[in-house]
Amino acid sequence: MKKILALLLALNAACAPSNLEYVDPTIGGVGLILEPTRPTVHLPNAMLRSHPMKNDQLDDQIHYFPLNVASHRVAHVFRFLPASGGDPWGESFTIETEKAAPHYYRAASELEGNTIEFTPAARSAIFRATFAGDAFLRLSLHGNDGELRVDGRAVTGTERFNGMTAYLYAETDAEVAEAIARDNNRQLLLRLPAGTKTARFKYGISYISIDQARQNLNNEIPSWDFDAVQRDARRAWEDLLSRVRVEGGTEAQKRVFYTALYRCHERSVDINEYGRYYSAFDGQVHASDAPFFVDDWLWDTYIALEPLFMIIDPAKAAERLRSYVAMYEQGGWMPSFAVVFGDWPAMTGNNAAIWMTDAWAKGVRDFDFEKAYAGIRKNSLEGTLLPWRNGPATSLDTFYNEHGYMPGLRPGEQETVKEVDPDWEKRQSVSVTIDNSYSDWCIAQMAGYAGRDDDRELFLRRALNYRNIFRAEKGFVWPKDANGEWIEPFDPRSAGREYFTENNAYTFNWSAKHDLHGLFALMGGREQAMAKLDALYREELGAPKFIFWRTQPDASGLVGQFVMGNEPSLHIPYLYNYLGAPWKTQKRVRALLDAWFTDNIFGIPGDEDGGGLSSFVVFSMMGFFPVTAGVPVYNIGSPVFTKVTIDLPGGKRFIIRAPESSATNKYIQSAWLDGETLSKPWFAHQALVNGGTLELRVGDKPNTAWGSGDEDSPPSSNDYKPITN
Repeated sequence: MKKILALLLALNAACAPSNLEYVDPTIGGVGLILEPTRPTVHLPNAMLRSHPMKNDQLDDQIHYFPLNVASHRVAHVFRFLPASGGDPWGESFTIETEKAAPHYYRAASELEGNTIEFTPAARSAIFRATFAGDAFLRLSLHGNDGELRVDGRAVTGTERFNGMTAYLYAETDAEVAEAIARDNNRQLLLRLPAGTKTARFKYGISYISIDQARQNLNNEIPSWDFDAVQRDARRAWEDLLSRVRVEGGTEAQKRVFYTALYRCHERSVDINEYGRYYSAFDGQVHASDAPFFVDDWLWDTYIALEPLFMIIDPAKAAERLRSYVAMYEQGGWMPSFAVVFGDWPAMTGNNAAIWMTDAWAKGVRDFDFEKAYAGIRKNSLEGTLLPWRNGPATSLDTFYNEHGYMPGLRPGEQETVKEVDPDWEKRQSVSVTIDNSYSDWCIAQMAGYAGRDDDRELFLRRALNYRNIFRAEKGFVWPKDANGEWIEPFDPRSAGREYFTENNAYTFNWSAKHDLHGLFALMGGREQAMAKLDALYREELGAPKFIFWRTQPDASGLVGQFVMGNEPSLHIPYLYNYLGAPWKTQKRVRALLDAWFTDNIFGIPGDEDGGGLSSFVVFSMMGFFPVTAGVPVYNIGSPVFTKVTIDLPGGKRFIIRAPESSATNKYIQSAWLDGETLSKPWFAHQALVNGGTLELRVGDKPNTAWGSGDEDSPPSSNDYKPITN
C-alpha cells in the first residue's frame, strides 16, 4: 500500500503544472502612462538579456532584437533581425502569433510563412529562423560608434556605448551567399542562398574582447542544438520558480504572482566571464572567480527586491553586496545606480547605506563591513546629496550639513548652483532631506554594530533632519528657503521636482520610515495620523489628470493621492499596522492588488523598474512586507493564497497558511506563529529564516481588536536598537 501511495504521489507531482507555465511576460506590456514591461528572455540574473523591440505589446511589428540589454531600459547593444522579401534593410517582422516565456520566445507570421525563435544561455544565445521566401540576416549597431565584420559564416563586432565597449562573436549554420555592408560597416546584411528554409544564428557577448565573446559562446552553446539550449534554460527557471510554491487563489492570481517572481530576477546581472570581468568603475579587466553584479537601481530595489533576495537566496544577496563594495574600492564612491557602464547617479538618497544595513541586520554579512561602512559614510559626509549627482560635496551640501535640510527655491527664483539640473531634476529639496535622514539613520545602525559611538550619535542626529521640513500646523512636509522660512505659495498636491522626487507631499509625508512613531507624533498623534492616512486614498488631485501628470508623470496607479505605480508608496498601505488598525492594511493591500496588478497587458500600474514593483507583488500576495529596510521585521498583510511555502537554505521552509483565504475572506481574525498565539501584526526576520509556520484565520469581516494595541505596533527607530556584531 505504501508503494502504491508513493507511486500515486510521484505521478501527481509529475502531472502538476510547472510554475513556469504561470509566467506571462506580456503582463504589463502596455504602459499606462510610462514605460511598458518587455517580454525579456534570459536566465535568472544572467548577463545576456533580449526581447523583441516593439512599441509595446499592442504593436504587431518586431523592429529588431537587441543582442543584449546591457543595462535595464538605458543601454542596448547590437541589433538583429531575420528578414524575408520586401526591403530586407528596412522591413519589420509582422507578428500573427506569439509565444513569450522567460526561457523562450517565438513569433510567427503565418501569412508569410516565417518564424523567429530565441532562447538564451548566460552570456550567449541562439536564434532559429524559418523562411518561406528570400532569406536574410540583418545586423547593425544599436548606436553609431563601432563596426561589424563578416568572415564566411562568422560575424564579429564592437560597439562603444556610454564610455565602454561591447564585443560580439556570432556564427550562422547557413551558407552566406553574399555579405553587404553599409554605413562604414555599421550595418550588415547576410543574404542566404535561394531556397534556404531555416537558419540558426548563435552569438556570444563580452565586455572584454571578441576572443572572450567567442569563448563565452563556445563554453555555453558549442553545438547547433537549439532545443538543448532551450531545455537548459527551462530547467533553470523551473528550479528557481519552484522555490516558492503557492496553493489556492485563482489561476489569474498565480499568473500575476509567478510573473512578478520572474521579473524579480531580471536584475542585477552577473557580468563575470569565466574568471574575468570588465569593471567600468575603474576601466580595468579584473581576474576573479566571484560573480560581479551590475545593473541595480537601488532607489527602486532596496525597498522590497533586495529584501526578497535576502530570504530566497541570501548567498546571491551577499554576492551582490560584495560587488558593490568592490565598485567602491575601484571608483572611490559607493554607487547610486550601479549599471554596466559605471555609476549612473540617478534619483536621491544614499540607498546603499539602507541596503547594507538591512542585510547586516538580517544576518547577511558575508561582505567587507569596514569597506562598506567607509563607503556609505563617505557618501553621506563628503559627497553631494543632490539628485542625479555623485562626487564631492557642493555649497548646498555644506548648507545641509550646517542647517539640517536642503533649501528650496521660491517659485520663479533662478537657480544659482551650477551642479543642479535647473530644467528637469532640480533640487528636490524635501525629498533629499527625508531620504538622507533615513539613510543616515541606517549608517547610525552600522556604527552601532561596529561600536563607533561618536559616529552613531552623529548620524542619529542627522536622522532627525526630516523634522526640519515638517510643517506641523499644516500637517505636511513642506519646503523651506535658505533663510529658514516656509515657502509660499505651495500646494502639497501639485509641487514638482523643485521639491520632490517623482511624487508630491502626499506621498513623501510618509517617507520617514525610520521614525514612524516620531512622524505620527508630529502629525498630532495616532488618531490624527490615522485620519491623514485615510484621507490619502480619498483626496482629489486638485487638477485634471493631464495637468497633474505634467509635473508628476510617475504618479500612476492613483487611488486618491496614493500612487501605486511608484516605489516610494510601496510601504504606505502597511502603515495602519503601526496605528492600531491592521484590518485597514488588509483591506487596502487586497484592493490595490486586485485593481492594479492583473494578468493582462495593462497589469502593471507604473514603471516596473526590473523588479521594483514586482517585489511588492510577491511579498504582498504571500501576505507580508518589509516596511523599513534596516529593521529586521515583516508586517503582516492579507495573503492571497491559502498556502505559501518558501524554501530556505539548509532545507528549511517557512509556510504561511490561510485556509479560508478568498476574494471576500481577507480580514485576519487570529494568528499563530509556530503554534504560539500571535496578537501582533508583525514577526521577526529571524523567525522566518529559522523555518516555521505562520497560520492565519481569515474572514469576511474586520476583526478590529487584532493587533490594535499600542504594544502590538511593529518596531520603528525609536524602539529598535541595533544588535551587536
